[in-house]
Amino acid sequence: MVDGEAPITESVDEPVAESDDASGVVVEDAVELDAATLLAERDSFRDIAQRLQADFENYRKRVSSQTADEVERATGRLAEALLPVLDACEAAFVAHPAEVEPLFNLLLGELRKQGLEGMNLNGQAFDPNLAEAVMREDGEGDGNGNAIVTDVMRSGYTWKGRVLRAALVKVRG
Repeated sequence: MVDGEAPITESVDEPVAESDDASGVVVEDAVELDAATLLAERDSFRDIAQRLQADFENYRKRVSSQTADEVERATGRLAEALLPVLDACEAAFVAHPAEVEPLFNLLLGELRKQGLEGMNLNGQAFDPNLAEAVMREDGEGDGNGNAIVTDVMRSGYTWKGRVLRAALVKVRG
């Protein structure tokens, strides 16, 4: 420092305050640009978070639906596996109704609670979606050209609205 000169107090690290209006505008524009960039980035992250949340909700619903379908199929397979037992009970009921009726009714009642329904096709128009015609007798059908079920040889069952096992029937017409 030379005698008579004022000491330099500005530091290199400290920003120099400018009194020029143009540089004030530049700083404000830079701040506004940074704020706009940050707001856009925030909105982008919010969109990503909302999409992820929606994807997770869809995944949760899909897994829940698939689990319910798997349980439905498994119980349907169990009911299908029990049909020979039900057939044996039905045959025993025909032969000895007094002895077998309580057991047959109990088994059928529990399966009905789970969704098993017997098809009552006797006297109805033959529907190949519900029954298989294993015998045919001559005679008149229902007048519309459809055969009529005259005898059910093996009961058919539906499980929650879909055919679990088609009935074996004798038809006329």
